[in-house]
Amino acid sequence: MLVVVGGHSRNIGKTSVAAGLIRNLRDRKWTALKITQYGHGVCSRHGEACGCETEPDHPFALSEEYEPGRTDSGRFLAAGAERSFWLRTPAGQLSGAADQVRKILKQHENVMVESNSLLELAEPDVFLMVLDFAQADFKASSARFLGRADAIVVVDRGMDAAQPGATPVWKNVSRGLWAGKPRFPVKPPNYVTRPMVEFVRSRFSYASANSGA
Repeated sequence: MLVVVGGHSRNIGKTSVAAGLIRNLRDRKWTALKITQYGHGVCSRHGEACGCETEPDHPFALSEEYEPGRTDSGRFLAAGAERSFWLRTPAGQLSGAADQVRKILKQHENVMVESNSLLELAEPDVFLMVLDFAQADFKASSARFLGRADAIVVVDRGMDAAQPGATPVWKNVSRGLWAGKPRFPVKPPNYVTRPMVEFVRSRFSYASANSGA
């Protein structure tokens, strides 16, 4: 089963959602994959240079984390993932690592991916989009995938985001892309709720049936 957690901006809780789902569904023996895209010396993970760029003659870099820790890939291991990978590519060039990504997906039964761009290469069984109504930044690439989300995870920062009529501060993002989707409000530091976990769990039987298992 392939679960993808995306989001519309940086630092809004995507890693916390993915790690929380791994922790609450640990029996599924997850492999985790974090995809970072960078450009112009700025890492899309933190919004500042972090040294994650690959060498100029390498289209991507893929590494495996072996120890639980404070890095995103380390947090996945700490949450209970059996393996955890970090893929770095230049912005807009994920296709250069397509073979490696598909190899990971094929070799592991249950994969948790933190990335919007993975949807360029695969169709997930569950795609959750993390939205922060108080964060004005909304990447164009995220808007492109929003309509494909199976549900939205709304970060509650005092705007009563749990209410259907809650209005985000984003501009030029059609309400029709997200308003009618199942909604899971979360309040930091708790980024995963029981209904969200059960929503993902319910998809396992559906995914198995469609894979012929």
